[in-house]
Amino acid sequence: MFTARRRVVASALILTGSLLLTSCGNSDSESSDGKTLTLWHYEGSDSAMGIAWNEAIKEFKATHPGVTVKFEAKGFEQIQKTASMVLNSSDAPDIMEYNKGNATAGLLSKQGLLTDLTAEATKRGWDKKLSAGVKTTSQYDSNGVMGSGKWYGVPNYAEYTMAFYNKDMFKKYGIAEPTTYDELTAAMDKFVAKGITPLANAGAEYMAQQYLYQLALSKADRTWVDKYELYKGKNDFHDAAWTYAANTFADWVKKGYIAKTSSGTKAEDAGVSWIQGKSPILFSGSWWYGRFESEAKFDWDSGLFPGSNLTLGSGGNLWVVPKGAKNKNLAYDFIDITMSKKIQNLLGNKGGVPVAADASAITDPKTKTLISNYNTLSSRDGLAFYPDWPVAGFYDTLVSETQKLITGSEKPDAYLDNLQKAYDKGVPQQ
Repeated sequence: MFTARRRVVASALILTGSLLLTSCGNSDSESSDGKTLTLWHYEGSDSAMGIAWNEAIKEFKATHPGVTVKFEAKGFEQIQKTASMVLNSSDAPDIMEYNKGNATAGLLSKQGLLTDLTAEATKRGWDKKLSAGVKTTSQYDSNGVMGSGKWYGVPNYAEYTMAFYNKDMFKKYGIAEPTTYDELTAAMDKFVAKGITPLANAGAEYMAQQYLYQLALSKADRTWVDKYELYKGKNDFHDAAWTYAANTFADWVKKGYIAKTSSGTKAEDAGVSWIQGKSPILFSGSWWYGRFESEAKFDWDSGLFPGSNLTLGSGGNLWVVPKGAKNKNLAYDFIDITMSKKIQNLLGNKGGVPVAADASAITDPKTKTLISNYNTLSSRDGLAFYPDWPVAGFYDTLVSETQKLITGSEKPDAYLDNLQKAYDKGVPQQ
């Protein structure tokens, strides 16, 4: 989520079988021609999910002879901004990846744009393969609030955020990799003294707001998260955690930990700058893992954000079936394949966080660390979702307001005031 989130923009490509698209029929029909599966997602082709899902497409074709797969790669922002319009038209795909959370999948479910998957989740055993924490974002009530109600999406991976460290840069400048928060700030001070901006950042998309939310989480607990994300109490943006986060983030900009020029930078640019060795640290999600393994030409590792029991994370983005999908049974079959051991094990070995893999089948050392850290988070109930989830449109508010903190055109107090106004306006009436 991205999430939120919060994703690497994929280049457009189309994978097709031997038959031409000839679907037709009633938008609420369980099947139309039964010969075409139209699939959208926004994962990079070299990401763990992209690799696993390409293999799932091959498996689907092998088990569905005579069926064409029409795959269209989309950008995260593209789907984020146009989903409601597209799903309310005759152009809806049969299955698509969509961001989880109240403001995204929850909103679409409330608008009646998604298919209820409850019966399929039970019949095909998806509900048994997902842990309670991961299931949270699969189910939504009549108000579009996650955690209970009907199944409107299925994640086949999990995700969480972490600090990625360029070990070669730390070694080159004689700086120790941090294991505590104080060590983190001390290391960043040393990089600044060397003329290096420590943190790769993207103010124009999700990354900057996630830095700030992580700072808040370092001063928060589960009750705080539930108030913010699930409306279990009054959320106050001027409480100790949010105030600390806004002030500290603004201070990080002043100290040179974050470049003011990053206010207009996108997540792809930040990721590429880290891959190119321009910044020693990037705080972002496990969705980058496979790409970093394939493209980073230096020694690197990752770790949980130091000094915090909570971090951003959840079950992965959802497979959703639009209400207007013309070939729903084919969509269900495809979801089932992505939940199979074969695809789950592949996803794990390519740097993803699978939800139903054989632990013994994961052989990559870095991936073992990735999954071990995820298990640590899960065991302490440390997944705190994403900052843009609670209310519709909050992602754009967080982007624009956090950009102002980066440029210095807005003070932390005004920043928190504006978040409070947007949040209160969007919270559904219970």
